[in-house]
Amino acid sequence: MRFKTLIILVIALLFLLYLFCLPRQLFDAPYSTVVTDRQGELLGARIAQDGQWRFQQRETVPEKMRVCLIAFEDRHFYRHWGVNPLAIGRAIRQNLKERRVVSGGSTLTMQTIRLSRKESRTVGEKLIEMILATRLEFRYSKERILAFYISHAPFGGNVVGLDAAAWRYFGHSADQLSWAEAATLAVLPNAPAMIHLSKSRDALLKKRNRLLAYLFDTKKIDLSTYTLAFSEPLPDEPLPLPQTAPHLVTYFNATRKGEQTISTIDKGVQERVEELLERWNDEFRRSDIRNIAAVVLDVRTNEVVAYCGNVRFSEKNSANQVDIIQAPRSTGSILKPFLYCAALQEGEILPHTLLADIPVNINGFSPQNFNMQYEGAVAASEVVARSLNIPSVQLLRQYSVPKFYDFLRSAGIRTLTQPASHYGLSLILGGAEATLWDVSAAYSAMGRSLLALPDRSPSLIAGEEQKEGEKRNPFQKGAVWQTFEAIKEVNRPEEIDWRVIPSMQTIAWKTGTSYGFRDAWAVGVTPQYVVGVWVGNASGEGKAGLVGARTAGPVLFDIFNLLARSDWFDPPYAEFTEAEVCRHSGHLKGRFCEQTDTLAVLPAGMRSPTCPYHHLVNLTADETQRVYTGCIDTEPTVQRKWFTLPPAWEWYYKQHHPEYRSLPPFKPGCGEDTRQPMQFIYPQMNARIRPTRQLDGTQGQLTFELVHTHRDMTVYWHLDQTYITLTQDFHQITLSPAKGKHSMTAVDEEGNSLSVTFYIE
Repeated sequence: MRFKTLIILVIALLFLLYLFCLPRQLFDAPYSTVVTDRQGELLGARIAQDGQWRFQQRETVPEKMRVCLIAFEDRHFYRHWGVNPLAIGRAIRQNLKERRVVSGGSTLTMQTIRLSRKESRTVGEKLIEMILATRLEFRYSKERILAFYISHAPFGGNVVGLDAAAWRYFGHSADQLSWAEAATLAVLPNAPAMIHLSKSRDALLKKRNRLLAYLFDTKKIDLSTYTLAFSEPLPDEPLPLPQTAPHLVTYFNATRKGEQTISTIDKGVQERVEELLERWNDEFRRSDIRNIAAVVLDVRTNEVVAYCGNVRFSEKNSANQVDIIQAPRSTGSILKPFLYCAALQEGEILPHTLLADIPVNINGFSPQNFNMQYEGAVAASEVVARSLNIPSVQLLRQYSVPKFYDFLRSAGIRTLTQPASHYGLSLILGGAEATLWDVSAAYSAMGRSLLALPDRSPSLIAGEEQKEGEKRNPFQKGAVWQTFEAIKEVNRPEEIDWRVIPSMQTIAWKTGTSYGFRDAWAVGVTPQYVVGVWVGNASGEGKAGLVGARTAGPVLFDIFNLLARSDWFDPPYAEFTEAEVCRHSGHLKGRFCEQTDTLAVLPAGMRSPTCPYHHLVNLTADETQRVYTGCIDTEPTVQRKWFTLPPAWEWYYKQHHPEYRSLPPFKPGCGEDTRQPMQFIYPQMNARIRPTRQLDGTQGQLTFELVHTHRDMTVYWHLDQTYITLTQDFHQITLSPAKGKHSMTAVDEEGNSLSVTFYIE
């Protein structure tokens, strides 16, 4: 009884050992990083950590490969349970006869076990392989076992697995193998060290042709297929893997190393964009501008369609290896539409509100327009369309830097790592850095808001899920519509007027140029796509011709010409309310505004101030002089509604607007001008000034400047109540005030005075 119990226990123990003898994970080899497009087309790969080209485990085996492999390696594969006794007996007999190992008798299942264990070939190991092979047959289907084998079989050199071999030897996927190619790969694992493409080619060819003959004899292929396959030559040498979207492949190799990633890329679009960038790169290199990057986003899905991090990746130049899409670069003017949109949302401005365009110096910060001119006052929509710097700084000052800083961060600009005070007003002119990825994503968020789509981060991985509400879109569709209406009017690189050509689609677009001509940007939006382009030198070297509108802009429109066209966004009528707006100032209609337009404005815009520039004046009958109310009863007068800008604005505004009429002077003895006819341009009230030092170490001088409504007026200057000098026509003086608090007072010949307090630090 005890003996029987012992036997039962031993059998049970052996059964348990057999049951758990097979590892849960059969293969633990490192895999190559493999990236495909959305249709599964290979974009590129990076070698595995052990130096092997080994693609990920296959789930199935292509039919041609399956037929060839079984015919060559294990013709009874579907009729045994992992071990073929007849094959084992035949191998023993052959080995004894030859007195050396000439045959192993291994089935494909046993070979799969051997590949997973990587042990030396001994009799003991063969027995272990036989046991594990039978266990493998119980765990997996025959098709899965074939997939295990073909995914890890050696194919010569450092090529492992069917997928890597198909690409390395034939330049296409394993699913596209011809009968000759499948037969070649079927015979290679049998002796990959002795028979491969670079040596023993005759032996390899004979093996392949014998297999093809067997397939014909067994009616697996017909005569014409056999004839064509037999005449097909062997490949000459291993081929390089595809290098489409190489910077994206490198990105995934860093973030998803050893994985196979199905990206959102459309390979056809990607290749056309890469070809286009190469052509433009040839053009720009003549001006020593060596790098270009571009990204294309599908607005509706927010998936990346094309990802070109740089050009000429294969040249192995360190600058060409830089993925510009993910590299922080100075933004130039590319953020200005965001400020315009934010100000509209807050009700700070209406679309055409006049903004000051006059010389400004704010604690040493003195921005200049690109054309180095001043226009006095410019409509906000024109400011963003023409990318004027000074009015943009004035708008940011009005809106506040901290608020705009928070707005940018909520829009996904992740490179704002310093506090808002670090950037100051230069934030709108390129004082901060951003990536092409973040900027393009923010423009896509604007487009998605108009399409009433929930916000989400751009995706590079097909089928990637995001939690609802993971990201809040800071852009309101009404403000976005008005922003796009402004920037779609930007003059395009073509010399023709795109508006009169029906075939040209509407695109809202913006360019940017960083300080020192180091970065040229262009981003465009349609209801279907966002295209972002950067042109420059990855090294940061500036070039005089590196201007967004001249370099990145033409590239942008060439890319749009490669993409499907779409109609323009539908106006979001429900977001607006009608309001009467002053035609001259762009403000809500004031009491004395005569010419008005009924425009659609955001509800928040109804809180904006009414027009401050129109007022009522009393004039003599010939309208050449103003009169005070006390003189109205003594002579004929007329009343007129007058558009008057502040003196500094007016000085420059009327140079560009000949229709502008300055206020007539007061009639002598009939009142005085209560409106201040002078305005300081520099310094501004309570400015803290840190003068520069000369080469000899002495303090540099400051230039004080003001404008007067009447050009021929004489102005007398006083510093701290001490008379300094007088000026006529152009009112500028240069001084070197001592450290401390000072007051500069200007008095004109009519007795009007103006003072400004400033501090020398």
